[in-house]
Amino acid sequence: MKAVVCGAGIAGLTAAQCLARRGWEVAVLERAPAPRTQGYMIDFMGPGYDAAEAMGILPRLRELGYAIDEAGYYDETGRRRAVIRYDTFAKPVGGRLLSIMRPDLELALRESLPGDVELRFGAEVTAVSDGERSVRVGTADGTDYEADLLIGADGVHSTVRGLVFGPERRYVKYLGFHTAAFTFADPKVQPLVRDRFCLSDSTGAQLGCYGLRDGRVAVFAVHRTSNPRLPADRAAALQSEYGGLGWIAPRVLAACPPNDEMYYDQVAQIVMPRWSSGHVVLVGDAGYAVSLLAGMGASLGIGGAYVLAEQVARAASVPDALATYERLWRPVVTDKQESAHGSARWFLPRSRAELLLRRAALRLFRLPGLDRYLVRLLSGKQTALIQALASASPSLDDHSP
Repeated sequence: MKAVVCGAGIAGLTAAQCLARRGWEVAVLERAPAPRTQGYMIDFMGPGYDAAEAMGILPRLRELGYAIDEAGYYDETGRRRAVIRYDTFAKPVGGRLLSIMRPDLELALRESLPGDVELRFGAEVTAVSDGERSVRVGTADGTDYEADLLIGADGVHSTVRGLVFGPERRYVKYLGFHTAAFTFADPKVQPLVRDRFCLSDSTGAQLGCYGLRDGRVAVFAVHRTSNPRLPADRAAALQSEYGGLGWIAPRVLAACPPNDEMYYDQVAQIVMPRWSSGHVVLVGDAGYAVSLLAGMGASLGIGGAYVLAEQVARAASVPDALATYERLWRPVVTDKQESAHGSARWFLPRSRAELLLRRAALRLFRLPGLDRYLVRLLSGKQTALIQALASASPSLDDHSP
């Protein structure tokens, strides 16, 4: 059996690893010329954490991860106005939480691929033809693949989704925010933000920084805007939106890289009535992006790909596997998408009153018993689905290098 995976991101690499270790022949096609270096620091927990453990990559993720003490909110003078201790998140989930840069998470997944997986960068999918018995996939360089399954794991702006399910506008639900991420080196800023997240205590626009172990600073930015269209000059847009935040913001903005070295996109969800058609299926952001407001995109990408691969390995046919995958996984996704709407106001206040309310709420969440409510508010319901599948799964064939 052969699978073609479109997208060498978190979901695609997970699907490739799991299927290859079940004996499938797998080709991964990525349109970017190389692994991406931009991306957020993410809090990794929930179903993705469970899947990473089942896949055997959790020790490597812990090596690449960061020990973070707290997330603090700082005003324009650098005064800390509110704080969330990381044990607030860790205790309710039994310590099953780690912080890791998204590119490092992808690195660990690439390292875990069995040696017989074909991984091609600079391979743009341009055509999909789904037949009665198989699916044909064409690339820009003229290479064709015939497979039993095509997995679209190519992100919010998925090519596979567009070719098979129709235009992006049918499925994108814009949430009213733009976001950006980049890294830079600054010996004055790095010591100020080492070992903790530093977030601007602000309305309408928020900067977040964390000091990396190599001396660089990772930057996360999000601001409200009614216009989903992306700016031509991203650095100029950031200067306009975040220039008045004070404290370290001027140094951060002065270090903005060119457009091609910065991640910048609208904050949106992908909502679809179905994730599969014939021999084609979507996984991760391509099929069900929850947005950064939900804070669980990477976890759902890995978790969903793991569930998909388990069903493909177990089912009598590909259609049966895809139907079961969606039946099991859609309730998890729906819950996370709904929790994103509930946490938007908390995530980025629209007014001074909402900002003060957030400060008060964070003080209350330090009280015993309320930490679980905070985790539920930010991440949705916890699920034991992955652990149940892993415990019932037969031993993996060892196709690893």
